Amino acid sequence: MKIGLFFGSFNPIHIGHLIIANHMAEYSDLDEVWLVVTPHNPFKKKRTLLEDHHRFQLVVQATEDYPKIKPSNIEFGLPQPNYTINTLVYLQEKYPQHDFHLIMGLDNLKSFPKWKNYEKIIEHHELYVYPRVSEVTDLPELMAHQKVHYIKAPIVEISSTFIRNAIKERKNVRALMPDKAWAYLDEMNFYK
Repeated sequence: MKIGLFFGSFNPIHIGHLIIANHMAEYSDLDEVWLVVTPHNPFKKKRTLLEDHHRFQLVVQATEDYPKIKPSNIEFGLPQPNYTINTLVYLQEKYPQHDFHLIMGLDNLKSFPKWKNYEKIIEHHELYVYPRVSEVTDLPELMAHQKVHYIKAPIVEISSTFIRNAIKERKNVRALMPDKAWAYLDEMNFYK
């Protein structure tokens, strides 16, 4: 089975994440998309993150009605801070029957050469890249790589930061989140 790994802090998950994941599951050769909740991104400050299990529960709630999209907390048991290469090695050992590939925004592809062991990643895994903005002028060199697939997914300009700030300002963000995830977030009074 061909699995696309969509990593994120999902702090919180929103419809933009689901739109991309669903588009990859339906319009690429991936069989499933796993939303991998990262416990701690080396580039983000940990204090801004909701607790790991709550962010995972939001993803569980959000993906319940999408059979091709699976929540994953696989990184929770790995040493922190974790790097994508370590997760890929672990997943290949744990699920040898699957082929794992990465899903990332075009902006992440630009910084991909800064990732730990990025050469090993692209040697063994394909990259499924989606646009983040409508006008793309300076494409990274890696776009020409045979293992990079550009998937023209819808552009969604919603961010978790926007949602967190809107909640603090007592704005209604219900339309920006999957119903069940919003209900859990609201019930738990997160980000207020």
